[in-house]
Amino acid sequence: MIKIAVMGYGIIGSGVVQVIETNQDSICKKIGEGVEVKYILDLRDFEGSPVQDKVVHDYKIIAQDPEISIVVESMGGVEPAYTFVNAMLEAGKSVTTSNKALVAVHGSKLIAAAKAHNVNFMFEASVGGGIPIIRALNSCLTADRIEEINGIVNGTTNYMMTRMAEDGCSFEEALKDAQDKGFAEKDPTADIEGHDAGRKIAILTSLIAGQQVDFEDIYTEGISKITAADILYAKKMGRVIKLLAASRQTGDTYTVMVAPFLLSREHPLYTVNGVFNAVFVRGNMLGDAMFYGSGAGSLPTASAVVADVVELAKHIGKHIELVWEPEKLEIADYKKQPARFFVRTQADRAAAENVFGTVEYVEVPEISGETGFVTGLLTEEDFEQKAAALGIIQRIRFH
Repeated sequence: MIKIAVMGYGIIGSGVVQVIETNQDSICKKIGEGVEVKYILDLRDFEGSPVQDKVVHDYKIIAQDPEISIVVESMGGVEPAYTFVNAMLEAGKSVTTSNKALVAVHGSKLIAAAKAHNVNFMFEASVGGGIPIIRALNSCLTADRIEEINGIVNGTTNYMMTRMAEDGCSFEEALKDAQDKGFAEKDPTADIEGHDAGRKIAILTSLIAGQQVDFEDIYTEGISKITAADILYAKKMGRVIKLLAASRQTGDTYTVMVAPFLLSREHPLYTVNGVFNAVFVRGNMLGDAMFYGSGAGSLPTASAVVADVVELAKHIGKHIELVWEPEKLEIADYKKQPARFFVRTQADRAAAENVFGTVEYVEVPEISGETGFVTGLLTEEDFEQKAAALGIIQRIRFH
């Protein structure tokens, strides 16, 4: 019997225990023996709960117990999660986590610590919830050079954009609905301003580049400025607005960005709606592939965590090589990259053409007193200069 510990008994931690109990027979067949949760680390006691006897309040109890070979971290945040996880690795215990904040900041250090102590650090559930994108990048796609990743990796914002597109909701109405349904936090800033997606694309880019990508370096723009008028223009163009986490190979580095994009009907991510997530990958040999599924929630995320537990159980005493060096990767300057932009302005057509040259106009009968158009291809830097000269209401990038 393999004995494990779960640090943090919230939504994800309790889900992990539930998945293990529900699917114990299946897990046992895959590993060759069963999995038992011996400890649950939490500040609370859970009196009267079936897990009451497993609860401990000191992480050192877990670290010092030789029976524990695998630890699940589901506390969230960077500290004390980093201190606890590092202690487990140094004690010779493999760790899996769903904590994107921890992985984005300290992933390379924890991988190095795992290697030094001949154990493993896995984090499948830190990006895309139940979607197996990290294992795919680390195992299935290792023969490819990944040239591009585009992902809808935040269920809250995707749900909101779907509601705005399909039901005509305002941003404020869509946010309230998401909060009422439990899809958005009371403080939704990390989701709606793109910070959550930024951490996730930092993790994915670090893996495909093999070097540390700091999420603070990534240009990040959320959906809080998207309006019902923008949705009407998008429909007129036969497009949808999605918050994308995007990474594209640029020379010997990557251009990385989080922002709303206008997607055409032909794009694989066009039909990804509601709280679902999807990650589109382009490899130099594979070509295009897409990974789609439940991106959040207790059980989908917990399923990915337990999949890591199974993998870790199969490799006790053997380190799985994972390339993510601590040396920082200098990502490309997004302002030097070309793009097309949809623009809304109060200026007339003559002024628009005087500044931007030849453009494609978009007319929406319900909207008056402004001009909507699509630019030709130009760099972000050039666009900013022209936009300042013209004066604009809104701009959204084409993809």
